[in-house]
Amino acid sequence: MIRRDLTLELLRAAAQAPAVTLTGPRQSGKTTLCRALFPEHPYCTLEAPDDRAFAAEDPRAFLARFPAGAVIDEVQRVPGLLSYLQGIIDADPAPGRWILTGSQNLALLESVRQSLAGRTELLYLLPLTRDEILRFDRHPQSMEEAMFTGGYPRIFDRGLDPSRWLRSYVATYIERDVRAVANVGDLTLFQRFVELCAGRTGQLLNYSSLAGDCGISQPTAKAWLSILEATFIVFRLPAFHANLRKRLVKMPKLYFHDAGLACWLLGIREPGQLRSHPLRGPIFESWVISEIVKHRLNRGETRGLSFYRDRNGAEADLVIDGSDGLTLVEVKAAATPASSLFRGAQRVRRHFADAARPDATLPEVVVVYGGSELQERSAGRLVPWQHAGAVSFP
Repeated sequence: MIRRDLTLELLRAAAQAPAVTLTGPRQSGKTTLCRALFPEHPYCTLEAPDDRAFAAEDPRAFLARFPAGAVIDEVQRVPGLLSYLQGIIDADPAPGRWILTGSQNLALLESVRQSLAGRTELLYLLPLTRDEILRFDRHPQSMEEAMFTGGYPRIFDRGLDPSRWLRSYVATYIERDVRAVANVGDLTLFQRFVELCAGRTGQLLNYSSLAGDCGISQPTAKAWLSILEATFIVFRLPAFHANLRKRLVKMPKLYFHDAGLACWLLGIREPGQLRSHPLRGPIFESWVISEIVKHRLNRGETRGLSFYRDRNGAEADLVIDGSDGLTLVEVKAAATPASSLFRGAQRVRRHFADAARPDATLPEVVVVYGGSELQERSAGRLVPWQHAGAVSFP
């Protein structure tokens, strides 16, 4: 097992809170990480039918098996268990006794908020960052290979073919989680919906267009998108809002947590296809934004990201609200350094300059591009794709 970047944050949380709840997509490495960091804790998974039935039918007796605490996997499968765990924690709030994991965000968060508010820290473990991937002996070398392969740990741990593993992932995990989260009657149509979402990664989320292309209603499209968010397949990046005397777009942008999964859903079966694919730019943007999101979550930061776009077409792919001010991030798949790469973000920066007080600090400008050279320019900072995570915290 490689070292995960969330390790320090997870250990810090366990040293302070009586329970830690770790959530994220299936196969992101939650169980492996928790069992490695807390080897003295007994382990139990509620995916097992017998343990799940025991926990549901006699929760007091089930929890009594673990007087010193435990690692309990997939706790959202028996949401009522957390109400009984609440009493145990109140009786003995010693830190780090209970390590809980789950892969369905909506069901898990609802249970945690109802029963363990103030008693647990909530952390997120997403697929591997680029830095984590480099800890494996075999890892993608090119930008196209990195996007195509994605970041699910088992692909690297076992040296698997990404397309074959992701095909199994879609069939086994997405469909199973869909059935668990909501009653979707037509899984074939839902599969088509997921593929259409992949075709819109890195783009504004238009429910009307998405629903029309899939042949479903807008309420159904919104419900199905919520399922994909709850199972950590996609996420929405909100639009930036501020009093800049500009008419700003309010629709969110849609991204996949894993670019490799988006590639598979788009029918991309080898990295070379990405060199000329019409969605090369949006897929790369999705990879970069996800990389930044993962770096921030690995340090416990869940807020502070948005994008900027106004009605006149001025746009910054990402706005990071940091302790020292704002950073405007532009994502370009081009491999050649050029001053033109800064044009879009500099246009947005001028909007902030026009609205700012004379003594105000203006946003920094960063361009993450498909090349390999790090450059500091008067227009901003040019960051190679391999180091996209470095811009996570301005």
